[in-house]
Amino acid sequence: MKIVTQVKLMPEAGQAAALRSTLRTVNELACWVSEVAFANGVPREYELRKHTYAHLKAEGLGAQAAQHVIKKVRDAYTTLHANMRAGNLGKPKSKRRTKAVSKPITFRPSAAQPYDDRCLSWQYDAQTVSVWTTAGRIRNVRFACSTDALRTLREYRKGEADLIERDGDFYLIATCDVVEAETYEPGGFIGVDLGIVNVATTSTGYMAAGRGLNRYRKRQLALRAKLQAKRTKSAKRRLKERSRREQRHVKNTNHIIAKTIVTEAERTFAGLSLEELKGIRQRVRLRKPQRVALHSWAFAQLGDFIVYKARRAGVPLVFVDPAYTSQTCAECGHVDKRNRVDQGLFICRGCGVVAHADRNASHNIAAGGESVWNAGRESRVPATQ
Repeated sequence: MKIVTQVKLMPEAGQAAALRSTLRTVNELACWVSEVAFANGVPREYELRKHTYAHLKAEGLGAQAAQHVIKKVRDAYTTLHANMRAGNLGKPKSKRRTKAVSKPITFRPSAAQPYDDRCLSWQYDAQTVSVWTTAGRIRNVRFACSTDALRTLREYRKGEADLIERDGDFYLIATCDVVEAETYEPGGFIGVDLGIVNVATTSTGYMAAGRGLNRYRKRQLALRAKLQAKRTKSAKRRLKERSRREQRHVKNTNHIIAKTIVTEAERTFAGLSLEELKGIRQRVRLRKPQRVALHSWAFAQLGDFIVYKARRAGVPLVFVDPAYTSQTCAECGHVDKRNRVDQGLFICRGCGVVAHADRNASHNIAAGGESVWNAGRESRVPATQ
């Protein structure tokens, strides 16, 4: 299982200047490679190399750095085409899609640059790295990270690492290939219902209320609007200071919720059953005031956190179809749109049971998880002679 680990570089003044100059150079050249690729119909990576490799070498890039610039450009176009096929850029003749395909892809001056083991080496005991730059290789660049992150890097780091600059600071994002724990046979399944009012509700009774998080988001949105309206240097400085603060807060909250859910499943030897929520933003139709709440909530992030934490802990995990889970009675199975009285209240029209709507849905998801798990289990019937 691949995960990423981020460390913060703490370079000296000269080292920081070399790193910054390197990122500016490789991303300027990446923009040039992108223009060549666009002019030639975006050829395959090997063909693109024939058009660009010699020029990149002449501009002072090393062999590996030149290869990585070409690959970065080709991967960007691969991602663009994948988004087009998935419909993420709208219909074929939509304004957004036309704009995306009508010009070459560009790269920010501080965009990430991949490094492999030939361009970057790690000294874990000293907590330093040696890294290639356009000014030559610089050594003894210190980095800082948590004890757990350092242990993960030492034991599992494998493959490339991305160098990025963010708000004047430099970071390395390393790929780690972590060994998954062996999955145990679950004694049952815990259903997890994801939502906005309640971020996560499980069939065991755990409920992570979203009221505080939503209130925090509204406060941040109002503050950003107020600062943007001022248009002063001080307001712009404050906006820059507050950038990504909400993102970090939401990410930390999702980590805590995911860890709580996975730990409960591991402690009770149960599996986890989640809703398949891919494409929810395209499927759901909401009034305008509700769209901000839907589109700013990290559905995929919380799901991804639960998945990777479950895989690391060996917790069985299945996905179920979310259709009608909020309209079906977990007691008698009666399905009726009117069963869901409002956001928090469920009253079955068949048997009359009264329950919390999200908790009822979580029980349906748990039952669906049992069915999916049993359907995918290998047959234990003896083979016929």
